[in-house]
Amino acid sequence: MALGRWFSRKEGPEAAAAALYVTVVEQARRPDFYIQAAVPDSIDGRFELIALHTFLVLHRLAPDAEASDLSQALFDRFFADMDRSLREMGVGDMGIGKRIQHMAQSFYGRMSVYREALAGDDAGLEAALRRNLYGTVPATEAPPVAAVAAYVRAVVADLASQPAQGLMAGKARFPEPPSIPASGQPA
Repeated sequence: MALGRWFSRKEGPEAAAAALYVTVVEQARRPDFYIQAAVPDSIDGRFELIALHTFLVLHRLAPDAEASDLSQALFDRFFADMDRSLREMGVGDMGIGKRIQHMAQSFYGRMSVYREALAGDDAGLEAALRRNLYGTVPATEAPPVAAVAAYVRAVVADLASQPAQGLMAGKARFPEPPSIPASGQPA
């Protein structure tokens, strides 16, 4: 019996991270992001949405010292999924390491930029989203960046209102994706 408790405690952060990551991916795959919010429905667009939502959960967990193992497990889960996805796309063993290293550098850069943008004004957040989430959208198009920035701020507030115990147990909620009326401004 004692051995079972030891193993279940050790699996705690990994199991919670797995549950959180499922929630992150489900949210990032919601069609409204690709249809209404005009995020490119491409490998890059999907990576950016998953990275953004993973960052938002990690950002929420950051102030809680007890969540460091969970944060690391979520980060590891994200990159294990990226590794698996690359392999499914046919990237060979020789190319995986370089691709994952590049993705990790990109993710660290995004985390830094998003963290700084959240501490600043909406213009900074919109610029960060335009550069990353909409980075492959032609400059001639005008994606609804303000609406997505409002959504990101809503996610931050919503996650902040969720008890740490729930997150530590692998339970998180996200608000609805942004609803974009014809004007391109948040509804």
